[in-house]
This record gives sequence, C-alpha cells and structure tokens, in this order.
Amino acid sequence: MDKRTFLKSFGMAAASASLLGFDFKKTKLPNLLLPKGIQKGDTVGIISPAAATANRMEFTYAKEAMEGLGLKVKLGENLKNRFGHLAGTDEERAADLNAMFADPKVKAVICIRGGSGAARILPLIDYELVKKNPKPLLGYSDITALHCALQSQAGLITFHGPNGSGSWNSFNVRQFEKVFFNREKVSYVNEGSKGDELVQKSNRIQTLKGGTAEGKLLGGNLTVLTALSGTPYYPDFQNSILFIEDIGEDPYRIDRMMSTLQLNGTLSQIKGFVFGQCTDCDPGGGYGSLTVDQILDQYVLPLNIPAYSGAMIGHVPRQFILPVGARVKLNADEGSLTLLESVFA
Repeated sequence: MDKRTFLKSFGMAAASASLLGFDFKKTKLPNLLLPKGIQKGDTVGIISPAAATANRMEFTYAKEAMEGLGLKVKLGENLKNRFGHLAGTDEERAADLNAMFADPKVKAVICIRGGSGAARILPLIDYELVKKNPKPLLGYSDITALHCALQSQAGLITFHGPNGSGSWNSFNVRQFEKVFFNREKVSYVNEGSKGDELVQKSNRIQTLKGGTAEGKLLGGNLTVLTALSGTPYYPDFQNSILFIEDIGEDPYRIDRMMSTLQLNGTLSQIKGFVFGQCTDCDPGGGYGSLTVDQILDQYVLPLNIPAYSGAMIGHVPRQFILPVGARVKLNADEGSLTLLESVFA
C-alpha cells in the first residue's frame, strides 16, 4: 500500500467534501442498515475503487474466483482504466460503485484490490442510492475507506475480507460460504497448526487483557482509518469493538497512528480491542525503536478493556471475513469474535 500517496490524495478528497457542502460538525448518525443476502447463481459486480491493476491476469483471477464460488460476474465499466496510480479518475471509479448499487441484477460488490485512492471517491458516492439498494461490499486494506464511509453515511454493514484478486484458498472459500451462503452467526477463531514445530507458532493469539465485551465491530487498516479522522466519513466508535491491521509500517508510525486514535477519542470510547496482523512491521533500526508489542501495551493496557492480538485479519493469505458494523461478542481469553445477530436482511 502506498501510504504517502494515500495521505496526499485524501487531502484532495476532504477539500472536495467541503466544496460539495459537507458540514464536518453536523453529522446525523444513520440507523443500522442490513444488506440483502446472496446465494449461488447470483451476479456480483467487480470494481476497482482504489489503485490500478498492473497485471492483466489479475482481472482473470478475480472473475474466475467469483465464478468458482458459484457466482456470475459483471465487470465494472471502468474496471481496467488507469489514471496515474489510480484505476481511472475519481468520477469513473465512483461511477462504477454507484452503478453496481443501482443495478438490481447485481447482488454484491467485490473490490478487486486496495492500494490507495479509495478515499478520493467518498464525496462522490450516492449514499441515498446505497440506502435504497443495500447489498454486501467486500474488500480490505485501502477499502477500509469505503467501509468507514458506508457505515458513517448509510449505516450499511459491509465486509472486511479478501479482495477479488487476492488469495482464494480453502480457508477463505469456507469463510465466504459460511458468511454469505449459509448466513451463519460465525465465531472467528484462529486456525493454526504446529506443522513440524514442537509448539504452534503460526496464527497464535496473545491475550493483552482478558475478559469479554459486546459491541459494534468497526475498524480496518490502521493507516487508512486514522487518515479519515476529523472527516464526516469517520465512524462513531462509541461502545464498539475496534479491530485494526496494517502492513509495511515501521513501529514509530504505528505508534503515531495509535496516538491519533487516543487523541481523537476513539480509544476512550471502545469496549474491546483486536489487533490483527501487522505484516512487515518489525523495527528496522535495531535498538532505539519501540516494538509493536510495546506500543500495544502502552496504548491498550491502560484502557482496561478485553483485548488480544494476532487475529487472522489483514495482509495475510488466510483471513477472516468480518462484517463491519455488526454486533459481536469478543472473548479475549480464547481470542474470538462471535456474531450475535444476523447481518443480512
């Protein structure tokens, strides 16, 4: 993910919001909006709301993966466009998203990849259209911007999970079928094995503070989430369960972003905390750098709320498909998130 490009591009999006008449101080929180369910044989739309796709085979992979799940596919009109590092202009990318929500034949929206740039289209999304045509949207990483905006502006439950061109291994396929086809009240618990090791090292959770908590599940990519702070697209975290993940960030940057969540009041509002995978976030300079473990201890332990780290969330091949905005129960001792209610209308 090109975080520097993202932060610069988001400034343009915020300016656009001002020009379009958004009042950052006057926001009415929407009611919870459940998407309609999907089943095998339905048509899903594939769009690219963020960065451009350089390898043409990625389009093929995404289409074949959806078809392999038993779904029909409609490609966004501007899916293969390119404008600098972006998959088309802001207007083109927003048009594809709006068109998929407007099309009654399309039952779900799949984002082909993340990268950067999704925040630029937030002022151009037709949220009233979304409210009238609620349907699932799936993606992660930079797609966090869409999860936050659709939650804050429409109250829509969306799904943080594999992008269309990502890994569709057996674990992710099972998750997709449980969540979307079977509509189970899933309990998200890490799957791991010892392999050839004496002790299990992969997908181990660490309990930071034991206990259980219930609340609305919100969060996503830490960099993208904190970049939305102070905008009308930042969700209300009161009584929520916060989950975050990231990739390729030095610990000092993780520290800075956690500081933002503390300073903007997010951490003081949440009832539970889950840290997923922070891929390639090890200290690069040896001594003299905080570790991610130390950062979590400093910001999370003083909250005295149930919390754990190491969940299968983030830039990893096998990852949970989490309904953003759904009511969940967190058990920090066993490292689990469990749906408490149906997430489909």
